[in-house]
Amino acid sequence: MKPDPDCARGIARMEGYLLWNAEVQEARRHAGRFTDQLPWLTTAQREDVERVYVTDRVAVCRESFSRVAGRAVELRAEYTARYEQLRNRCVALSVAVTGAVTGVCTALTLLTR
Repeated sequence: MKPDPDCARGIARMEGYLLWNAEVQEARRHAGRFTDQLPWLTTAQREDVERVYVTDRVAVCRESFSRVAGRAVELRAEYTARYEQLRNRCVALSVAVTGAVTGVCTALTLLTR
Protein backbone atom coordinates (compact mmCIF):
# COMPACT_ATOMS: atom_id res chain seq x y z
CA MET A 1 0.00 0.00 0.00
CA LYS A 2 1.40 3.34 -1.08
CA PRO A 3 1.32 6.19 1.47
CA ASP A 4 -0.84 9.20 0.71
CA PRO A 5 1.39 11.99 -0.72
CA ASP A 6 -0.40 14.65 1.33
CA CYS A 7 0.13 12.61 4.49
CA ALA A 8 3.82 12.06 3.70
CA ARG A 9 4.27 15.77 2.98
CA GLY A 10 2.54 16.65 6.26
CA ILE A 11 4.74 14.27 8.21
CA ALA A 12 7.85 15.72 6.54
CA ARG A 13 6.74 19.24 7.45
CA MET A 14 6.05 18.19 11.05
CA GLU A 15 9.47 16.57 11.23
CA GLY A 16 11.08 19.74 9.89
CA TYR A 17 9.17 21.87 12.37
CA LEU A 18 10.25 19.69 15.29
CA LEU A 19 13.85 19.60 14.08
CA TRP A 20 13.95 23.37 13.71
CA ASN A 21 12.42 23.96 17.16
CA ALA A 22 14.97 21.60 18.70
CA GLU A 23 17.74 23.57 17.01
CA VAL A 24 16.38 26.88 18.34
CA GLN A 25 16.10 25.42 21.86
CA GLU A 26 19.68 24.17 21.61
CA ALA A 27 20.82 27.65 20.56
CA ARG A 28 19.04 29.13 23.58
CA ARG A 29 20.72 26.62 25.91
CA HIS A 30 24.13 27.47 24.44
CA ALA A 31 23.41 31.18 24.78
CA GLY A 32 22.50 30.69 28.43
CA ARG A 33 25.69 28.73 29.08
CA PHE A 34 27.71 31.41 27.28
CA THR A 35 26.26 34.26 29.33
CA ASP A 36 26.67 32.22 32.53
CA GLN A 37 30.41 32.61 31.95
CA LEU A 38 29.99 36.40 32.02
CA PRO A 39 28.67 37.09 35.54
CA TRP A 40 29.37 40.82 35.36
CA LEU A 41 26.63 41.41 32.76
CA THR A 42 23.50 43.20 33.86
CA THR A 43 20.18 41.47 33.19
CA ALA A 44 19.53 43.67 30.14
CA GLN A 45 23.03 43.04 28.78
CA ARG A 46 22.65 39.33 29.37
CA GLU A 47 19.35 39.27 27.47
CA ASP A 48 20.89 41.25 24.60
CA VAL A 49 23.89 38.93 24.37
CA GLU A 50 21.63 35.86 24.45
CA ARG A 51 19.36 37.34 21.78
CA VAL A 52 22.32 38.13 19.49
CA TYR A 53 23.86 34.71 20.13
CA VAL A 54 20.62 32.89 19.33
CA THR A 55 20.01 35.01 16.22
CA ASP A 56 23.52 34.30 14.95
CA ARG A 57 23.32 30.59 15.70
CA VAL A 58 19.91 30.28 14.03
CA ALA A 59 21.24 32.06 10.93
CA VAL A 60 24.21 29.67 10.77
CA CYS A 61 21.88 26.68 11.17
CA ARG A 62 19.57 27.97 8.45
CA GLU A 63 22.53 28.32 6.07
CA SER A 64 23.73 24.82 6.95
CA PHE A 65 20.28 23.31 6.47
CA SER A 66 19.95 25.10 3.12
CA ARG A 67 23.32 23.77 1.99
CA VAL A 68 22.46 20.24 3.09
CA ALA A 69 19.04 20.39 1.41
CA GLY A 70 20.60 21.70 -1.80
CA ARG A 71 23.21 18.97 -1.76
CA ALA A 72 20.51 16.35 -1.15
CA VAL A 73 18.67 17.55 -4.25
CA GLU A 74 21.92 17.40 -6.26
CA LEU A 75 22.68 13.89 -5.00
CA ARG A 76 19.16 12.70 -5.76
CA ALA A 77 19.53 13.94 -9.35
CA GLU A 78 22.97 12.31 -9.66
CA TYR A 79 21.80 9.00 -8.22
CA THR A 80 18.66 9.00 -10.35
CA ALA A 81 20.72 9.55 -13.49
CA ARG A 82 23.17 6.86 -12.44
CA TYR A 83 20.33 4.44 -11.68
CA GLU A 84 18.77 5.08 -15.10
CA GLN A 85 22.14 4.48 -16.77
CA LEU A 86 22.72 1.21 -14.90
CA ARG A 87 19.18 0.03 -15.55
CA ASN A 88 19.56 0.73 -19.28
CA ARG A 89 22.84 -1.19 -19.32
CA CYS A 90 21.24 -4.16 -17.54
CA VAL A 91 18.32 -4.21 -19.96
CA ALA A 92 20.66 -3.98 -22.95
CA LEU A 93 22.85 -6.76 -21.57
CA SER A 94 19.80 -8.94 -20.90
CA VAL A 95 18.53 -8.40 -24.43
CA ALA A 96 21.98 -9.18 -25.87
CA VAL A 97 22.38 -12.34 -23.79
CA THR A 98 18.85 -13.50 -24.63
CA GLY A 99 19.52 -12.86 -28.31
CA ALA A 100 22.83 -14.70 -28.17
CA VAL A 101 21.33 -17.70 -26.38
CA THR A 102 18.41 -17.76 -28.81
CA GLY A 103 20.85 -17.57 -31.73
CA VAL A 104 22.99 -20.40 -30.37
CA CYS A 105 19.93 -22.56 -29.71
CA THR A 106 18.61 -21.85 -33.20
CA ALA A 107 22.00 -22.66 -34.76
CA LEU A 108 22.27 -25.91 -32.80
CA THR A 109 18.74 -26.87 -33.78
CA LEU A 110 19.49 -26.24 -37.46
CA LEU A 111 22.82 -28.08 -37.29
CA THR A 112 21.35 -31.16 -35.62
CA ARG A 113 18.62 -31.69 -38.22
